[in-house]
Parts: sequence; structure tokens; C-alpha cells
Amino acid sequence: MGNDEPARTALLVGVDGSTSSLRAAAYAVGLARRQRCRLVVAYVRTPPPALLPLADGGGVAVTVNDVQDEVEQELRAAFAQEVPALGVDAHFVTRSGDPYGQLLELAKLVSADAVIVGRSTQPIHRIAGSLGAKLVRCGRWPVTVVP
Repeated sequence: MGNDEPARTALLVGVDGSTSSLRAAAYAVGLARRQRCRLVVAYVRTPPPALLPLADGGGVAVTVNDVQDEVEQELRAAFAQEVPALGVDAHFVTRSGDPYGQLLELAKLVSADAVIVGRSTQPIHRIAGSLGAKLVRCGRWPVTVVP
């Protein structure tokens, strides 16, 4: 016995390249640093809508993938450049699919103690519900929604 060290905790932050998600990532890095816990930064690639390739034969689906590739590369590069110097045990993870489902799965996989996301700026989410609101309703962990 005699292990007085507290159990390692983990924070999960979802990023998508938006300003609010970058603020959420900065908040999560600071929190992980202060609490000396693991940080998992998750970028979820969303598949293009099924009808999008049918709407335009000019390769719109490839353009969506190209944009996601670029966002992922920029996030990964910023993460690799900035976070190690702060002394945070952090990992960048890329998943594909529905952001809500992927964050739920990742939170369970890493035994997250809290989930942090940026506030949605899309007007439709006021009606349909944002990612942050869905995570809060899930009620499995504390959720911080950063403006």
C-alpha cells in the first residue's frame, strides 16, 4: 500500500479549428497543467453529406476532405509546437464520424473526468441543439462549454 499519489485524471477537449474550440483547447491545456492530469485533444473529421457528391460532379467531396486535411494538419502542428513546452501530458487524436458519438466513445476510452468543447456559432444549433448541450444532457461527466 502506501501510494499517496492521487489517481491520474484525464481531460478531453474537442477541437474543430473554430475560434471557440481553440479557446476551449487553451482552457483545457491550462486546466490540465494546473491539475497535473492527462489531456486528450480530439479532432473529429465529419463525413460530407451523402448527397453532396451527387449535387456537384466537380469533386466537392474531395474539397471537403481537403479542408478537413488542412484543418487537421494545422491543429496537429500547433499542438506539437505549443503544448510540449508547457509540461502537459497531452495527446492529439483524430477520429472520423459524428462528433457527439466520437467524443462519447473517446471519453469512455480515456476515462475522462471532464469534457471541454467550444460553443457552437451555428444558428441551427439553437433549435437542434449544439454539441455542448448534447454532452451536458448526457450527464456522464462535467462539461465545460467555452465561448
